[in-house]
Amino acid sequence: MKTFVSSLGAEDTVAKLLQGVEAANMRVVAHINGQANAAKMGKEVPADQILEVFRPDFAIRVWGACKAAGHDIPLRIHVYEEGDAVKVACRMPGEVFAPFGVAELDAIGSELDGIFSEILASVPEA
Repeated sequence: MKTFVSSLGAEDTVAKLLQGVEAANMRVVAHINGQANAAKMGKEVPADQILEVFRPDFAIRVWGACKAAGHDIPLRIHVYEEGDAVKVACRMPGEVFAPFGVAELDAIGSELDGIFSEILASVPEA
């Protein structure tokens, strides 16, 4: 798991990640905004957002390499407040796919590791 502290607030961190996803030619499959959902229930919680990120051509390759690995896509980037810090966490693709023990899937994971590293690098670390 790659985890680091952002030098930005939560909303600006998410905005930078969204820009990074686009720059890396990936797609946001879902954006789960935990604090916005809590606010709909009249509750206030610290920032907690998840970006689910992937791309159809990678999905087709994953399914071809190991159908069971389809359970683990799209991949997630988690932005959350912990105390005074805004943290970004991502289980890197190579780590996600390693337990399957499939060489072709490992190669896809390595390729995606580079892409996800680029996306994460769009956020300045504290």
